[in-house]
Amino acid sequence: MTSLTSQHLRILAPAFVIEQLPHDASPGDGWQVLVRAPEGLTVVREAPPAGPPEEERWIAFYGGATAHDLDVPGMLAAIVKPLAEAAVPVFVASTVHADLVLVPRQRREQAVMALREAGHQVEEQK
Repeated sequence: MTSLTSQHLRILAPAFVIEQLPHDASPGDGWQVLVRAPEGLTVVREAPPAGPPEEERWIAFYGGATAHDLDVPGMLAAIVKPLAEAAVPVFVASTVHADLVLVPRQRREQAVMALREAGHQVEEQK
């Protein structure tokens, strides 16, 4: 992997949930990501402590430490490709500067290992 696509990823805390709401729904408070598409509103928010079961929780890798302009090719692919090769599902949201890649919480160790083997630095949020 080239140094251009090798990234410093932080695991954000706490866990997240991904919800699908009707198109005209209001997401309420506490959301992190909103995407409104023809089929409805997708909401990513922090998982409540007594909320959904473990298998419905996601962790997020954020590449803000290696922020990049929109015209830099391959940054998201460099993260998603090793996860796909390790058969780890992803949900992605991007900002102007970096990408937020969510993986199922129970696949955390597998995702961390795949990303590190691909040359990425992965650290816990402090």
